[in-house]
Amino acid sequence: MTALLIQPAASITPMSLFERYLTVWVFLCIVVGITLGQLFPGPFQAVGQMEFAQVNLPVGLLIWVMIIPMLLKVDFASLSQVRQHWRGIGVTLFVNWAVKPFSMALLAWIFIRHVFAPYLPADQVDSYVAGLILLAAAPCTAMVFVWSRLTGGHPLFTLSQVALNDTIMVFAFAPIVALLLGLSAIVVPWDTLVTSVLLYIVIPVVIAQLWRKVLLRRGQAALDAALAKIGPWSIAALLATLVLLFAFQGQAILAQPLIIAMLAVPILIQVFFNSGLAYWLNRRLGESHAVACPSALIGASNFFELAVAAAISLFGFESGAALATVVGVLIEVPVMLLVVRWVNRSKGWYERGMTENQPRV
Repeated sequence: MTALLIQPAASITPMSLFERYLTVWVFLCIVVGITLGQLFPGPFQAVGQMEFAQVNLPVGLLIWVMIIPMLLKVDFASLSQVRQHWRGIGVTLFVNWAVKPFSMALLAWIFIRHVFAPYLPADQVDSYVAGLILLAAAPCTAMVFVWSRLTGGHPLFTLSQVALNDTIMVFAFAPIVALLLGLSAIVVPWDTLVTSVLLYIVIPVVIAQLWRKVLLRRGQAALDAALAKIGPWSIAALLATLVLLFAFQGQAILAQPLIIAMLAVPILIQVFFNSGLAYWLNRRLGESHAVACPSALIGASNFFELAVAAAISLFGFESGAALATVVGVLIEVPVMLLVVRWVNRSKGWYERGMTENQPRV
């Protein structure tokens, strides 16, 4: 991904095969996972019991393989670029941390606890709400680079906002999740939540940054080669995790297949609301279109790898929370491509307003 960041802002690189058809792969994982879970329940139950300190060891390993290659792309030295586009960064932080988690908590309360409650398993309602909150509390880390380059987004701004979000996530993810789960009357053990943050944020960040430094000592080419080699590992680990998860969720999905559609509703509303809010705020503040695009896109997408990991760690494979986070994965690509198309097609409108709202120096 680093190689992408030195390209001109207007350069648009096609998505990879895995990126473009992620929804297809996730759908296939649903089919394969449910089928294997029904045919071979014993082996999957054995995998589910391989735990230490409430952490499933096979899944923990898969999560690290999923997350570390993505974090290897992040250059925290880019934080020095933040001051050059402080308005866009301000919008990003406002939407990601002051609006997004809380708007999702509200949407979950409206749709899961009220509108769809009669059609959902009563014993899983709290868990579905928790999964949606976990999904919203983790801003996108890796895929935002893809969305940014498809809109000609400013490469250094994209990198700096990701680095800043990851830094904040280390400290803010657990408190925000605990606060919102508490407001939703869902009890989550603090020790389990803190352990999840250490396992799935802090330790992977440390490992990735140490590995990055070692590679950069051998030159930028060494880092680029490593990223190209290990890039597919993330998607492969994600798909393997989803197969395991759907093997456990199979019975619930077969009994009520519309659950996925109902969980998708608040996620879809949140994507369009947050991306539109960030896009409009950047326009009002006079930021360039190349800054507004990645600012809007990072608020619309999620660090779903972390959300899936935290949901499994906190509530288990068979929980509604785990299923809710996976629905986020399922709809990520097609929905974000719609947002990309929208910001690209509205560039003329945006730039007319940007000129009118340009702050006077």
